[in-house]
This record gives sequence, structure tokens and C-alpha cells, in this order.
Amino acid sequence: MDEHWSVAAHRHFTAAGVRQVAYVPDAGLTRLIERCREDNAIETVMCATEEEGIGLAAGAWLGGQKAAVLMQSSGVGNTINAIASLIASAHFPMFTVVTMRGQWGEGNPWQVPMGQAVRPVLEAVGVKVFQADSADDVAPMIEAGLRMAFSTDQAVAVLVSQRVIGSKVWVADKTEGGQ
Repeated sequence: MDEHWSVAAHRHFTAAGVRQVAYVPDAGLTRLIERCREDNAIETVMCATEEEGIGLAAGAWLGGQKAAVLMQSSGVGNTINAIASLIASAHFPMFTVVTMRGQWGEGNPWQVPMGQAVRPVLEAVGVKVFQADSADDVAPMIEAGLRMAFSTDQAVAVLVSQRVIGSKVWVADKTEGGQ
């Protein structure tokens, strides 16, 4: 693959008419966030919590616009009540890209529990989930997910595997006073 998956993802956002992107900063999403921030047709909103992004997506839809929410897997748990109550009950479309932690090569034990729970938890509240396990999978899944979300009023999540974004090494500081 010649280009980073974020280039094609941004292109699909544009083609689908996404005009708002809510995000919580994440290293795995940096390139996509920057592309959206540089696009004058897309309003980007940095959120303090992932749940705010869900509210933004619902508000955008009510205002006649399409939105995407970008987050890391560790923040998915913050969104479940908003997805289950607001998105699912009101049948709002929602599209999210989730970069995964707690999978292949994870070095931080704190990331593993939520990383393993993301897919089943999202599916339990009615989200259609696509898992991109290679960089080549990401763009077509984003294109298909955007189409599905906005033409069928579904909640759709594309999970970008840790094999795509890379694993991180984490070493606990076991010295006195270390965190």
C-alpha cells in the first residue's frame, strides 16, 4: 500500500459528505485527525470524553450534517450509555473509527481488558462492527461503514487493529515513587 490508510479514509469522509469530526486525541489517529483539521469543509471538535463525540454526532444529524467520531478503544466504554440510549433509541446514524489497543503485541496490561471487550460491548448495544486487520482493509471498511451508517440509519464502528497502528512498549517504573 503506497499511501497511509488515513489518506483514503479522509477521501471517503469527503465523498460521504462528513462535515463534522469529533475526536479524542490518539497517536493512532493523528494523521487522520490532522487531515480533517486541514480540510476547510470539515469542522473538527476535540472532545474531553468520547461520549461528547456521540452527542456531537447526534446533534450534527439533527442539524442536517453527517459526522464521524474518532477514538481509541480505551474510550469506548465511555460511550456505551450514549450509544444505547440516544443513538439506538432514536435511530440516529453514527459512524466511528476506533483504533485498538489490548491486542497484538500490547505492552500495557491496563489496555488489555477494554481492548478485548470493545467488539462484544459495541455489538451488544446494536453497533455494526467491522474489524480492519490490515492497512489495506481500513479504507474499504470505512467506505462501506459510512455508506451503511448514513443510508440505513445504523451505528457503525470500524475497528483499526493494533496490527495496523502498531503495538506500544510499556514498562512499569518499579522504582520508589514510580508510576
